[in-house]
Amino acid sequence: MELGAGAGTGAGPGGGTEPGRILLLLLGGGHGWARRGGAEAEPGPGGSEAARRPQPGSDPDYEALPQGAAVSTHMLAGAVAGVLEHCVMYPIDCVKTRMQSLQPEPAARYRNVLEALWRIVQTEGFWRPMRGMNITATGAGPAHALYFACYEKLKKTLSDVIHAGGNSHVANGAAGCVATLLHDAAMNPVEVIKQRMQMYNSPYRRVTDCVRAVWHNEGARAFYRSYTTQLTMNIPFQAIHFMTYEFLQEQLNPQRQYNPGSHVVSGACAGAVAAAATTPLDVCKTLLNTQESLALNSNISGHITGMANAFRTVYRVGGVTAYFRGVQARVIYQMPSTAIAWSVYEFFKYILTKRQEERRAGK
Repeated sequence: MELGAGAGTGAGPGGGTEPGRILLLLLGGGHGWARRGGAEAEPGPGGSEAARRPQPGSDPDYEALPQGAAVSTHMLAGAVAGVLEHCVMYPIDCVKTRMQSLQPEPAARYRNVLEALWRIVQTEGFWRPMRGMNITATGAGPAHALYFACYEKLKKTLSDVIHAGGNSHVANGAAGCVATLLHDAAMNPVEVIKQRMQMYNSPYRRVTDCVRAVWHNEGARAFYRSYTTQLTMNIPFQAIHFMTYEFLQEQLNPQRQYNPGSHVVSGACAGAVAAAATTPLDVCKTLLNTQESLALNSNISGHITGMANAFRTVYRVGGVTAYFRGVQARVIYQMPSTAIAWSVYEFFKYILTKRQEERRAGK
């Protein structure tokens, strides 16, 4: 997913991208809009800017969005991707939150994700795993709009500085980290409300009840109590996620075509690697958001605040293994979640760009 990166070199016989091309064909990537045509040459030193522009009748470059429309396109595509990602995977997210509980009630102890879902539906009702999805969808739209727009803009800017005309993994990781600051600022209050509604025996049936109770009992700061921990988790998560995704795209989709198969595979693998690596931080974030009562009993300060306090509490209650509670659910959640996000994002970017180019061609 490059806006300014090179399209893979050495693609001829014996070139370094041949395995990627074979995989691309196996994934059904023989069609689509190529980022650059296979035989297209870069203009020489004396070449004009017009040589870089698509000629009439040629396919538009969906990765290089029309000038002036890039930000709105990225924001719209990102918002749709974020809402779908969170809504489709929400029941698994509910299971993940419960499985990360440090001292769960006997009725809320689950062996695996499928058993947990089955028991929640059987004992608490069909719609119980969906509780809190409305506030999540409301927050995910603007959060992901900021996230993808910021990532794409910074990725191109930093890549041009670090490795002009090429792809830079450092730029990809740095852009992902900065984008996370905006995303988490929008999503952190949503995470607090969502996770409190997901917990077993949660007293909150409606979003408004939860918001009022948290505000009245703990104050406005409670909505950002886990923000620093969220950033501490998500910055390395997103750095690993974006670098892995872009690396796999170079291998599976070296010509940077619109290729759904490669976007799904790259997104799923990137999500799995990043999720597994950052599970201990996610457990601490969940504790800070939920202020789990049994864990609070072991904490003399009354409220668990700050990452260091959360880490100590997790270790005190469950030992080293407690840091990896819910790792199975987290990976199972993140793999399809990131696959959905990237494939939907790339699809909408492709469609929006196509329409913009058709309008321009019709003028």
